[in-house]
Amino acid sequence: MSIEIERKFLVKNDHFKRDSHEIKHIKQGYLNADKKRTVRIRIANEKAFLTIKGVSNSSGTSRFEWEKEIQKTEAEELLLLCEPSIIEKTRYLVKIEHHTFEIDEFYGDNHGLVIAEIELNSEEERFSKPTWLAKEVTGDLKYYNSSMSKNPYKNWK
Repeated sequence: MSIEIERKFLVKNDHFKRDSHEIKHIKQGYLNADKKRTVRIRIANEKAFLTIKGVSNSSGTSRFEWEKEIQKTEAEELLLLCEPSIIEKTRYLVKIEHHTFEIDEFYGDNHGLVIAEIELNSEEERFSKPTWLAKEVTGDLKYYNSSMSKNPYKNWK
């Protein structure tokens, strides 16, 4: 059990790809995508996880998170029980100084959307912003993966 502190940004170009040191192909679905809690199943390459997240604080920066690694076969079975619209994306990891940005390039109904996230130790922690970061969207619920599974990016225009 822990508190997740993260900030989210839109990404304005693909320059992050040249600096990426790791790539993960992710498929995830939600057993529950309620505003008060989400229960997520995720397969990232050959690993799988069950994650429960609580309500975000007023700034959208912090929230409770519990995660447990599960067997990939179990995750594949649980994905069949998930709410409609499975999220598929490629995640690029980019280290900048002592932080790692996770940049998600979405596919399917969320194609065209690219979001960068950075996890912090405190809400006030400073970090270097790479030139490929655009507008901050921390706390904007429509950019939560659980929201995008219900109202995908293709419907926003």
